[in-house]
Parts: sequence; C-alpha cells; structure tokens
Amino acid sequence: MLTESYAVLTKLCLPHGLYVASPSQDYRYVWIRDSIYMSLPHLDKSTQLYEKTFYRLFDLFLDYEWKLDWIAMQRPQMEWEYLHARYTHDQVKEIHHEDWGHIQHDTIGAFLYGVGAGLQRGKPMLRDGRDARIVQKLVHYLEHVRYWEDPDNGMWEEWREIHTSSVGACVAGLKAVERIAEVPPGMVEKGLRTLLELFPAESRDKSADLAQLSLIYPYRLFSGVMAEAIVTNVEQRLLRERGVIRYEGDSYYSTLEEEHGRGHPRGFYEGTEAEWTFGLPWLALCHLELGNLDKARQYVRWSEEVMTEPGCLPELYYQGTATPNGNTPLGWSCAMYILAREAVSSREQAAQHLA
Repeated sequence: MLTESYAVLTKLCLPHGLYVASPSQDYRYVWIRDSIYMSLPHLDKSTQLYEKTFYRLFDLFLDYEWKLDWIAMQRPQMEWEYLHARYTHDQVKEIHHEDWGHIQHDTIGAFLYGVGAGLQRGKPMLRDGRDARIVQKLVHYLEHVRYWEDPDNGMWEEWREIHTSSVGACVAGLKAVERIAEVPPGMVEKGLRTLLELFPAESRDKSADLAQLSLIYPYRLFSGVMAEAIVTNVEQRLLRERGVIRYEGDSYYSTLEEEHGRGHPRGFYEGTEAEWTFGLPWLALCHLELGNLDKARQYVRWSEEVMTEPGCLPELYYQGTATPNGNTPLGWSCAMYILAREAVSSREQAAQHLA
C-alpha cells in the first residue's frame, strides 16, 4: 500500500515539480497548499523532490513579485490584489475566468514553514539571493495583510472569516524562517493571541473543523492538553465511518447537494456532510504527537480499509455510503497516509530497539 501511494504521488507530479491535486478534470490544477502537503513525504529523504517543488514555488512567487511590491505600499482591498492559491497546471498562471476564494493566508504560512523545515534538515532551499528576497517579501506580505486579523477564505476556500488554521500556519511559517529573514517584533505574538482568543474553535462560525489538526501536525503549535482538546473535539463531532467531515453543516459534496444546490444557509446540510479520507491518517499523525502509538496504528489501519484499491484514497465518500466522489485518488490523502504509515513504523522500530 505504501509503494502504491508513492506511485500515486509520482503520477500526479508534473515535470516542473508541482502537483495536480487529482487526475480528475475538476482538480487538474495546481494548488500551492496541495503541492506543499504532497511534498512532505520527501522532506526527510535525499530524493531532491522536496526541493524541486519549492524551487518551482519560488519561481511562482518571482513571477508575481509585483503583487508583493504592490501590497508593500498599501493593504489590499480587492481579491485580485492577494496572491492566488490555485493556478493552471501547465504554465502555473493565475486563473481569471472564474471567481475563487483565493484569499488563503495559510498557503503563505505553509510555504514559509516548508522552507524552514527543509533548511533545518540541511536541504539547499535557497538557490540564490532572489529566493532569500522572496522569503523576506512574503514575511512583509503577511505583515501588510495583517494576517492575525484579516478574514480569509481558509483551507476550504469558502466564506471569509478569521480561521485559526490560517493564523496558525502563518505563525509556524514566520517562526520557521526567523533565522533567514527579519520578522518584525510582535508579529508572531499577534498571531498567537488570536489563536488563544478563538481556542478551541476554528472560527466564530465553526466550533470544530478538520483544518485545526494542522495546528498539531505539521505545525506543532499546540501540544499536551490543548492538542488533546482539539483532537477530542474533532473525534467527537466530526469523525464518521469512512473519514472526517470538514465541519458540521458542510455542503460540499453533501448528499443533498445535487438535489438542492449549494446556495443554502450554513447548517442546512447537517447530517449529510461528506467524509474526507485524509482526516484518518491526519488523526494518526496527531495521536503520534500526543504519544498515542496504539491509537495512531488504529487510524492507519482504518485509512487502509477505506482505500478503493491498495494505496488509493479518494478525496471523500458521500455521507454514510461506500461511494467515493470522482476526485480519486486525491494526492493530499495519499501523502497523509504515507506520512502516518512511515511515522508509525518508525515509532514501532524505536520502541523495539529500546525493548
């Protein structure tokens, strides 16, 4: 299953180093966030695939450096002024023919975090002075948009509000690049204050959200009792038979979606939410952070049970059914399984060595 999951990532990786989210036509785009998460299985390996992904992301930011310079002069007012979250798969260019929730601060935080994580492992993440300049400008970008209080579209690209998963990604990203960039005094603390003000909720609208798991893994901002509170909240309110719903009342791929459309008030779909498979290995990784090896093993096995074939995890299953949607396999899901499976194996080997 592990081998097949790696094969999925290989097939989804484009020649330039970024990943399409899924082979499906609906997802044949490049998302910054997906590419970063899909590169994480290579973080601790010497394949150079991790660096290749980030080099292409640096090139993306160099192409749109004018936006960074624009926002350095004034706080953005219109959506187009922000850095976009999704691009064409071939040329990696902005898409202008449809509206999209592009204001996603966590993508910038995730990128900075990924650069710092690579440097920590001795990887040559910065090719030259231009890359170093981009890192610094992205820090200033987060400063000028006031990430700690600027409502964004969040990980699920929906209505704008302040999301702890977005603020947390920025906090983790800023802390990760403090050695190579100047982070203005108090900038990290402002984000931490927002996290504590909203804790344990994701936002004013969402008291529990799958995206909050990112605060535990990979960002490790919460540990101990606070991390346990988030995991327990997700398990008690969002965990289902074949995955984890993103939040209560989620209409995306709801079992009522085709019949009623997507324009109904939030909460209309409660009890019909789609079950996202990457929530299972994600919970495994969070339990490892909490020291719960047995629980992590259970979630890894659970992830394997919901595969449509060895190594192949769909994006989601329709609520209460064994029917996946068309975005199968989803690269992000397969990457999370790889990370969880390898982390559990590593922990087991360490325990055997100590015994």
